[in-house]
Amino acid sequence: MPTVFDAYGTLFDVHAAIGRHRTAAGPDADRFSEIWRAKQLEYTWTTTLAGRYADFWTLTERALDFAFARVPSVDRALRSRLLDAYLSLDAFPDARNVLRDLKARGERTAILSNGSPRMLAAAVEAAQLTDQLDAVLSVDSLRMYKPRPEVYGLVTAAFSVAPADVTFVSSNRWDVMGAAAYGFRAVWVNRSGAPDEYADAAPIAAVHDLSGLLSLAR
Repeated sequence: MPTVFDAYGTLFDVHAAIGRHRTAAGPDADRFSEIWRAKQLEYTWTTTLAGRYADFWTLTERALDFAFARVPSVDRALRSRLLDAYLSLDAFPDARNVLRDLKARGERTAILSNGSPRMLAAAVEAAQLTDQLDAVLSVDSLRMYKPRPEVYGLVTAAFSVAPADVTFVSSNRWDVMGAAAYGFRAVWVNRSGAPDEYADAAPIAAVHDLSGLLSLAR
């Protein structure tokens, strides 16, 4: 049975790009990064609702430009450096070990992400996770974003399994909601101790970090 991971925010730290340039970004760096991430996600939802599509890299660029406009204290000269950093985000410290241990137990592992194929390939290679993954699935093949159920269907099609056979792991509670609604065994990685929501689509478990997956019963 496969264990499938969201990429951005779950395996890869979405705030690592600004973290590499924190001094140059200045005192508003964290606020800038939060706006960048919030708008990136917002654009995935609004374009999908409108029946339109632009790939995740394009939306990442648009969200970055909005963040610059919203937080003018951050120098626009950082734009190209921040985008380069986003292509090779740091993996969370526990990501590789957890994937390795799951593979050692005989489980199949994969990524299901909003990221474009180019973005995902770059991130996986930079984090040296290639040998720990059986598949890297992108919404780009469907031209719509999570939490549309068709996106989660990419997993069941790729592995020829029923939804109930899939453990899906995400740090994004809205993504966990979508996965649970589809029928996956959804696990919420709640690193920040955020309050729960979407009570009608609860995860099977909430863990503080990825290592918590290893103690879950299958």
